Amino acid sequence: MAVRSLDAARPVAAPASRRGTGLRELGRYLARNPSLPIGLAMLGLLLAFTLVGQLWVGWDQAFPLSGPPSRAPSQRFPLGTDAKGRNLLAVVVYGTLLTFKIGLVAGALGVLIGTVVAFVAAYHGGWVDAVLRVVVDVLITVPALLVLVVVASVIQSSMTTTMMAVTIALLAWREPARKIRAQVLVMRDAPYVLVARLNGASATRIIFREMIPNLLPYLGASLVMAVAQAVLASIGLEALGLGTPSEPTLGMTIYWLMRDSAFMLGLWWWILAPITVLIILFVGLYLVTAGLDELANPRLRRAAP
Repeated sequence: MAVRSLDAARPVAAPASRRGTGLRELGRYLARNPSLPIGLAMLGLLLAFTLVGQLWVGWDQAFPLSGPPSRAPSQRFPLGTDAKGRNLLAVVVYGTLLTFKIGLVAGALGVLIGTVVAFVAAYHGGWVDAVLRVVVDVLITVPALLVLVVVASVIQSSMTTTMMAVTIALLAWREPARKIRAQVLVMRDAPYVLVARLNGASATRIIFREMIPNLLPYLGASLVMAVAQAVLASIGLEALGLGTPSEPTLGMTIYWLMRDSAFMLGLWWWILAPITVLIILFVGLYLVTAGLDELANPRLRRAAP
């Protein structure tokens, strides 16, 4: 009976071994790509700062007349106040969340639309692929900032962070559609896709069960890059005064400090706060994108020790 119990216990150890192997693989991957954990740590610290900061400052303190104007950093105002009396700690806390919301929504919509267009074009081929390819190639030559400025100017009276994200997403899908289409063209003739077709699998099943799971690392890297580009686009529009004054995003903070001549007035703390957050945000997103490069690039995976 003891022998049976030991034999019965052996299969239980296999999952633990597989988990251990998976953890070792993850450890080796992170060792080869230190930029990924560093980038995630930077973004995590920034997110933790905004969440903890909400315990100290309220939403109403991010608006004018919430404190004395042009106060240098002090115990009461750790990051100081701007020329209109906004508490810059509240502006940074809530502005970071709003800016990241714009980037995440616009980037996700752009990658989603681009993925749909890419699969429709590349998987089905024929005249559908030819038409969509021409449309994407024509639209990709249109200056994005020019179109966004025109659209934002038209809807500025009703502009919110959600509207800003949708506006940016109108053109954010072009690059993902072009790049993902190239990936789908390669995967379409892969052996596992051909076997699935021979087994009678439908196009929907092949796309969602065979192709998209293999494309997830590339989609993840594309999403991070799209978020960074969307954040940059939103800051550019808001710095031109085409954002929403009713929501204290980082872009609107930069607009107000330029409009109220923070440089000439010597209000260095007003300049330092949003710029520091944006540097951390962009560097973190870049490092995460660079860290995901091996997962998204099969050649790098094969060459990895």
